[in-house]
Amino acid sequence: MRDSFDINSNDNALFTTAMCSNRCLMCCQPPSEKNDIEMLWGKNIKLIDTAPKELPSIGVTGGEPTLLGGRFFELIRHIRITLPNTEVHILSNGRAFSDKQFTRQLGEIGPEKILLGIPLHSDNQLDHDFIAGAKGAYTDTLLGLYNLARWSFDIELRVVLTKLNYQRLPQIAHFIYRNLPFVRYISLMGLEYTGYTIKNAEQVWIDPVDMAEPMCEATLFLASTGLDVSIFNLSQCVLPERIWPFVRKSISDWKNRFEPFCDQCRLKPDCCGLFATSKKQSLNLHPLV
Repeated sequence: MRDSFDINSNDNALFTTAMCSNRCLMCCQPPSEKNDIEMLWGKNIKLIDTAPKELPSIGVTGGEPTLLGGRFFELIRHIRITLPNTEVHILSNGRAFSDKQFTRQLGEIGPEKILLGIPLHSDNQLDHDFIAGAKGAYTDTLLGLYNLARWSFDIELRVVLTKLNYQRLPQIAHFIYRNLPFVRYISLMGLEYTGYTIKNAEQVWIDPVDMAEPMCEATLFLASTGLDVSIFNLSQCVLPERIWPFVRKSISDWKNRFEPFCDQCRLKPDCCGLFATSKKQSLNLHPLV
């Protein structure tokens, strides 16, 4: 956890707790049972108070930030008051927002300059709950999404790409179009090979090149409907050229690296690179010359 924020960094975030209400099979930050909210609270307030006033964005992450309960709203209010021009990107599994009263408390702070990043693992309950490692996660997450939409919050819907859900990407895309057309962004996200992904590698890991056709079908369909779709954490060299326009530089600067042969690649300046934290990379990485 940083002692100060760097205005030139693409990853200024408040780590609020390591606790979580899900146990996602590919979690890169495995949750803890220890209540660490009080331990982290003071440091997070200090980070906010000492942040540059022109800081463009700040993340609120964990674990699951909503487990702070009332202090979650206190934290968001403090950011709003101290850094009124800063965008707030909250990463949450969305389950707490299935409670209308909980959502109302965030709504009363106001949706302006708040973006919620919430995962959808599948278009069906069985698969979503299995990947999330929590019974009822699918229902809670969908209710949360609808409740947030009623308060006009901007939502980034995140689909983490795994061996368990990649074949259903076209169905997931159609499900989003039919049932969640109000989301502002859709992010298809490559795996970080660390944390629970290592433990559950046989279930969740797949080389990105083997996801090519479902990824193309889902991405191009979503784009055709006018929805804002992007691909995060994957290099162009492991993806078909027809979806390169959707690839974003997304890996946090402090855990970003390149292979030596990447220096030969003409696309390196625009490439997201690789997770330095990943214990395994695609076997199909190569320079595009």
